[in-house]
Amino acid sequence: MKASELKDLREKTREELDQELAELKAELFKLRFQHATSQLENPMKLKDVKKNIARVKTIIREMELGIRKN
Repeated sequence: MKASELKDLREKTREELDQELAELKAELFKLRFQHATSQLENPMKLKDVKKNIARVKTIIREMELGIRKN
């Protein structure tokens, strides 16, 4: 994830972040399914999606605590 994409994430509302998290989790499910059936071409995509999920969760947690890093 590029710095500009991270900045865009930080500007989103809680509802938009929840939607983004749901989309990432759905993508992770699909990738895991492809991996299990040996159809996944790039296994590093799993790692990238997991990291993006962690980033979104971190931003949500910062919002809950009132910490906004710019």
